Amino acid sequence: MSSDLETFTMLPLQIDPQTKAITTSSGSRALQAELASLNNLHRSLLTIETPLQVPPPPVPVNPKRSANVSKLRESGNNEYRKGKHAEAVKFYTLGLQMALTRPLWEPQQLVREEVAALYANRAQAHMALQSWAEGASDAEASVEAKRVGNSKAWWRRGKCLAEMGRLPEAKEWVSKGLEMEGDEGELVALLKDINEKLGEKGSS
Repeated sequence: MSSDLETFTMLPLQIDPQTKAITTSSGSRALQAELASLNNLHRSLLTIETPLQVPPPPVPVNPKRSANVSKLRESGNNEYRKGKHAEAVKFYTLGLQMALTRPLWEPQQLVREEVAALYANRAQAHMALQSWAEGASDAEASVEAKRVGNSKAWWRRGKCLAEMGRLPEAKEWVSKGLEMEGDEGELVALLKDINEKLGEKGSS
């Protein structure tokens, strides 16, 4: 016995060449109701005042979320400037949670920019607390989101690794940063400092 899914029914539909309205000679009330809804939608679209009567695209970015992410980052910056580094970490964390839960249809480049800035800022706050491992991790996450034009994050991870005594790893990281960022002053100075410490370690 065949199911409805296996049955094809040819419906008697007609389209008006002038109005483009769709009608049917079928006595089905359900079909007539569907067509009435479709025709109403068509008429409402025709009233839109856009070029070629094409409906405008949906807004791809939620402006409220963007404003909230920016506000949380600024709040973190304010707490950092006051010396309240642990509070700053909390605000940056909230900002990251909001940025990372954007709907998938929103531009990924926007998410990467937001996340890169927030991770870099949180890394700085961790460094102020001498939480070197956390700072190194956040700085690396920032670089993963934005590899070029992010010299502060490259520097912060290098500095954290050096502070933890992981000098060879710090040297390799900062050298990669210089490849990406060019001869950026702070990275050059940090590499020089790391090389000096490695020299002292080797001679001792």
